[in-house]
Amino acid sequence: MIKKVSLAICMLLAVSCAELQQVVNQLPTSTEGVLSNDAIANGLKEALDQGIEKQVSKLTQTDGFYKNELVKIFLPEDLQKVDKTLRDIGLGNLADEGLKVLNRAAEDAVSEATPIFVNAVKEMSFADAKNILLGSNDAATTYLETKTTSELYAKFNPVISNSFQKVGADKIWSSIITKYNAIPLTNNINPDLTDYVTGEALAGVYKMIAVEEEEIRTKYSSRTTDVLRKVFALQDKK
Repeated sequence: MIKKVSLAICMLLAVSCAELQQVVNQLPTSTEGVLSNDAIANGLKEALDQGIEKQVSKLTQTDGFYKNELVKIFLPEDLQKVDKTLRDIGLGNLADEGLKVLNRAAEDAVSEATPIFVNAVKEMSFADAKNILLGSNDAATTYLETKTTSELYAKFNPVISNSFQKVGADKIWSSIITKYNAIPLTNNINPDLTDYVTGEALAGVYKMIAVEEEEIRTKYSSRTTDVLRKVFALQDKK
């Protein structure tokens, strides 16, 4: 779990923590003159919704994981020797396909994440929003991770298992493991690829939401609505 760094360091590039805390604490509950508590909460919700819509949806597309170097799923350490051995004996195409189908399974499963994220965003309180606004460049992502990891893992794991069958990963990896285990002087392996890909898929989802959050926090051009511009202007003030 990502640990929150000190507030002084978090806001160094945007505004001093003391100044921002004072601004947020003095915000009234009406919209006259300055932003209301509801407006701030809605702004943070909109930022998260934008990250989910813009970035998570990309992961569900073909090559959303496989050709995205930020989240591409590589083989776990105990299977890297399998990959190398297959390539050494002329089965490089099989090794390539084995890696690809792991990513295909993740791409197929990520669509299950969106409804869970949407519910977590709806439940955000003003206190949550204020902590996020005062937090680090991935504070909103961390909020989502805290609220959704357990539920997403429970949802993803069986979906990944089904996705293995859907994209043919189960057959391909059965062939890979069978061929590897038949090679003389190798130790037989039977990895839990469903658990591994589930974890990697979750990490990829949060990574891409964090990318969008940082864009909104640091680039004015990424604040595509009036609410986003007004809310994140608070962290821009010196």
